[in-house]
Amino acid sequence: MADNTQGSSSQSYWEGYKEFWSKRFSFLGNYSKFINRDKPIPSWSSSDVEEFIASDPVNGPVLKTARDAVQFGIGGSALGALFTAGYAWKYSRSLHGAGLSFLAGGIFGWTFGHEIGNHALQLYRVDTLAAEVKFLEWWNKKTGGY
Repeated sequence: MADNTQGSSSQSYWEGYKEFWSKRFSFLGNYSKFINRDKPIPSWSSSDVEEFIASDPVNGPVLKTARDAVQFGIGGSALGALFTAGYAWKYSRSLHGAGLSFLAGGIFGWTFGHEIGNHALQLYRVDTLAAEVKFLEWWNKKTGGY
């Protein structure tokens, strides 16, 4: 009898745990119809994205701004990787230390650069996820995926 109570208690705990995290990651549901497919969506080019930006007056500028913010991340990644690797090499002359510093500096630089881009371009004011989903829907219709 006690085992049955224990089982239902752990099952309700697990259900609560799943519900908690499903609310936190509910944005992943927007992508599920594009990810869980039998046939993948064809790849697109920059000209296709530019065509969407020109055709959608609401989500186009948001997508363009989000694409511009990536440049901050790339710049931050390059600067972080080079400076941390250079600093590690200058003081340690260790190839594996400089390599690990290069890798870590690239990751940290990407993070900081992306955050700077988000604030500089005020991406916190717009819904970039919705713009990305609208682009995927538009691309899927254009390529005959529906």
